[in-house]
Amino acid sequence: MNYQEILENARTCMGPYCKACPVCNGKACTSQMPGPGAKGTGTVAIRNYEKWQDICVNMDTIRWGIIGCGDVCEKKSGPAFYKIEHSELNAVMRRDAVKVKDFALRHHVQKYYTDVQDIISDPDIDAIYVATPPNMHKEYSIKAMRAGKPVYVEKPMAMSYEECREMIVVARETGQKLFPAFYRRALPYFIQIKSLLEKQAIGDILLVTVSLNKTPLESDLIPDKHSWRVDRQIAGEGYFYDLAPHTFDILDFLLGEIVDAKGFSANLAGFYDVKDTFSASFYFKSGIIGSGHWCFAVASNMERDIVEIIGTKGKIVFATFSFAPIRLETDSGVKIFEFILPEHIEQPLIQKVVDELRGVGSSPSTDESGARTARVMDWILKGK
Repeated sequence: MNYQEILENARTCMGPYCKACPVCNGKACTSQMPGPGAKGTGTVAIRNYEKWQDICVNMDTIRWGIIGCGDVCEKKSGPAFYKIEHSELNAVMRRDAVKVKDFALRHHVQKYYTDVQDIISDPDIDAIYVATPPNMHKEYSIKAMRAGKPVYVEKPMAMSYEECREMIVVARETGQKLFPAFYRRALPYFIQIKSLLEKQAIGDILLVTVSLNKTPLESDLIPDKHSWRVDRQIAGEGYFYDLAPHTFDILDFLLGEIVDAKGFSANLAGFYDVKDTFSASFYFKSGIIGSGHWCFAVASNMERDIVEIIGTKGKIVFATFSFAPIRLETDSGVKIFEFILPEHIEQPLIQKVVDELRGVGSSPSTDESGARTARVMDWILKGK
């Protein structure tokens, strides 16, 4: 019997009021059952539980389990979980038994599973990293949180803003943390840009422009070899849904909330079923205006990755993906900022996530910021 089955069975034998909740907080039964710290019905249990959420349990070491140990986990994220301070990688899960065993052996992970419920239920796992394609982010994150485990989930956070809100509701109900893997927020490259903006190096910010053009992959040209990233049911609207969230999230980090967006999209090359060309206009709460275009079917000599933030005294030019040197251009001239990327690019954010779980720091990437990015994507792709 798994954890969910235990809950279902418990609800049939706990009397007319108790809902056998994963967390006893008095909300589901409206305090008909005396909850934590309460001697009877009323609001004491609910208020006690809410206050307890302000208190962080300081765990010395966070023991992680990874669901979906594929390509991203090989270098970008996976090794960070056993290299950073106060963190261990204790288990991994993948449906392919041969591949999950191979990953575990190469990364010296003690346990490996082929069933997601097994790793979520493992008592030696404190937190879960969901590294699957986007279509499973919501389901696995919710299962982990309902099992009492915080979640670090790959980007995009989910397949839609609605799914993100469902995940956040469960995070609040269970008291578990939910962190989307928008790791650029913790990289010195983007922290430098934020510092320049805060110091008004380019004066008052007026507008931002985004341009990303990429040549097709070899697999894009062969229908039988298409990546799951161009399967709408698995990953949303192709490479745009895979890559554009990174840019919109970092713009949220640098410039604040985007409160409106509109877009156009088309499949012009016809390599696959999803759209390959996009344009968008977006508007920030601060009044800044933005625009961008993305195309994933250009010739190799037309590739482009550039973001420009333009102000009253100059502009900052940078790249979301290539990490080209940052250019600060003002009347005083041009200043260049270069950075060496960490070996495991998600490691700085994962360290901050672990610090927050231990009660000694905070993550710059939150469930609410991840949901805002999903909302922008929905506006562009689906309309309000």
